[in-house]
Amino acid sequence: MEQVILLTESGEARGVLAKADVHHTETPLHLAFSSYLFDEDGRLLLTTRARTKRTWPGVLTNTCCGHPAPGEDLWETVGRRVRQELGVEASDITLVLPRFRYRAVMPDGVVENEMCPVFRARTSGEPAPDPSEVDSYEWVEWPAFADDVLSGRRAVSPWCAEQVAQLVELGPDPLAWPAADASALPPAARGNGVRPVA
Repeated sequence: MEQVILLTESGEARGVLAKADVHHTETPLHLAFSSYLFDEDGRLLLTTRARTKRTWPGVLTNTCCGHPAPGEDLWETVGRRVRQELGVEASDITLVLPRFRYRAVMPDGVVENEMCPVFRARTSGEPAPDPSEVDSYEWVEWPAFADDVLSGRRAVSPWCAEQVAQLVELGPDPLAWPAADASALPPAARGNGVRPVA
């Protein structure tokens, strides 16, 4: 059973909950991650979320998102989820936005409520997506994509829109974005000492 780490307002772990029970109209604050995967030519891999997903089904978004398992290193989580969802290996996994947090409400009232550090990574492979996670994918040039999101010409998930606005502040070349200090992560993401519930 997949478990999600619940957080206090200060980012401390306060327990775990089954992922299946987390997302509803009163979703508790929990730990997640977002990743932006670039190929050797500097193109960004975008994905459309599977239409069977509980939150934002069928919506265009960044490469991969997910939740660390209790006791799992956040960098390892990124690599694991990219492998599971997209069938490629992530390399040069780099923390770029350690403090990102958002809350968003779907039209049906279901809420996302996450402290969600953001990572940049690289790959040399061509995706083979898991259809239960990813409906489709495309490679895009970062400058044009960022401009389209910021101008409202391209609709993406609410977290992706907020992240893009912060990522462009790091510079025009995503492969040159500086690595962030891991000490700025929520406390629960630093070493992730929360143990799984048997």
